[in-house]
Amino acid sequence: MAKTIRQIIDSVYNGQIRIPAFQRGFVWEPDRVAYLMDSIYKRYPFGQLLFWRTDEKLKVERDLGPFKMPALAEDYPVDYVLDGQQRITSIFGVFQTELKPEIDIDWLDVYFDLLAEENAQDTQFVALPDEEIDPNRHFPLKALFDTVAYRAATKDLNEDVAKKIDDMQSVFKETQIPIQTTDTKDKVTVAIIFERVNRQGVELDTLQLLSAWTWSEDFQLQEQFSDLSEELQPFGFSELSENTNLLLRCCFAVLKGDASPQALMEMNGAEVREGFERVVNGVRYAVDYLKNNFGVETLSNLPFSTQLVPLSVFFAVPNGKEIVASNAQREAINKWFWRSSFSKRYSSGVLRNLNSDIEGMKKLREGGDIGIADITFNFDDGFFIQNRFGINNVNTKSFVLLLATKNSRSFISGEPINIKEKIKMANRNEFHHMMPRAFLKDTGQAAYNESVLANFCFMSRADNRNLGGDAPSVYRAKMQGNVDLIMDSCFSNDTLFDDDFEGFVIERSVALATKVKELCGI
Repeated sequence: MAKTIRQIIDSVYNGQIRIPAFQRGFVWEPDRVAYLMDSIYKRYPFGQLLFWRTDEKLKVERDLGPFKMPALAEDYPVDYVLDGQQRITSIFGVFQTELKPEIDIDWLDVYFDLLAEENAQDTQFVALPDEEIDPNRHFPLKALFDTVAYRAATKDLNEDVAKKIDDMQSVFKETQIPIQTTDTKDKVTVAIIFERVNRQGVELDTLQLLSAWTWSEDFQLQEQFSDLSEELQPFGFSELSENTNLLLRCCFAVLKGDASPQALMEMNGAEVREGFERVVNGVRYAVDYLKNNFGVETLSNLPFSTQLVPLSVFFAVPNGKEIVASNAQREAINKWFWRSSFSKRYSSGVLRNLNSDIEGMKKLREGGDIGIADITFNFDDGFFIQNRFGINNVNTKSFVLLLATKNSRSFISGEPINIKEKIKMANRNEFHHMMPRAFLKDTGQAAYNESVLANFCFMSRADNRNLGGDAPSVYRAKMQGNVDLIMDSCFSNDTLFDDDFEGFVIERSVALATKVKELCGI
């Protein structure tokens, strides 16, 4: 089965295609959306979609990225997206013209770059803010499926350019998107299918759906979780109230030692009510430990939210007691945290690794077995030049917490900065390039992308604006504090001021990697 892009858009408009609540939200960055358009245009494989077709509409659903989900037409069955949500949201968002973005998501319109070089590697599509659009160069994809808008956008173009755009439009109009549909009525089967196709660093959100199916009439966990979230709100973890699936994982991990959907099916409300105090205790002290030992100020700071689950198991004891961890236990937990972060432990084999860590935390609590720290992985010194900065991705979150192990200082004044506030805000404005993009562009230094992790540090917008786009050797004169201390506070040194981008990022990447190995004990 396959659908054209036009059919996909219409199916979203009429409410047939929907996003179930157990899916994570839309996380693709604008550049990735543009790359998908380039793959479609060049007829590269971009994967099939997987739908669950049912006549039963779920009580809770997600919106489609930045767009509010249209109401369901009565005559249609529902196609819930089990795999391909990011692609459907991207395709719909790029080409639709009827809905306005209503949800605060990093979304930009995508344009066909008429001057881009036509080759197999480089993209011919770009995501741009309004102020960067050149009407003579950038053609809006949003106009491709809107006859009136397309006619208006092409009427004044010369024949060669118009033909190029017509040919491009034909590709998108003719594209067939492969779709596989399951219409099983067995909801546990749906959960297992979802589990098997979503193993790219995503927690098993099926638990949220399964909890509603099995406990909706027996035990209202949501009320209990809301109370817990209110308690944790002053500590920055109010997000837990919106992450029912994560709390459910903690619940089953503590009470059953198993975070799988099958564990849910074996439990009932009475069991949960009797043991819920241990769950609350475990989550409460796990949050406290994350804040005090790793600088985690909000749930979104965690490289993987599922890291909260094994840690909750360690602290899950009854009667509101607090476990006083020994030095050996603390050392094992800390190594586990850093290794699970930088090895991307929950990017694959999620359930297997999660259950292994749950068992490891129980053994650590009960007998001091430090096997939980024995996560084997090889850490490449080039990690910080092989990965780019993106505030919501796993590698960047691990990098930010690594930076927080130092007492970072203002690039201008040299005074210590409030790391807790920087991490709590967790947005792109708190981080900037150490070697400015404008300088790199002017000097043609392109050995590495300017947005590699090794070129970022904690830096306020005001400091970044003050330094401008000058060469580091030039802006050094504006640094009023102790330059050696400032550099040391961000794992760097005077190499920055040689104005040699490649040499700088290689040396800083090694310095950062050395700290990672120290924290991981490797």
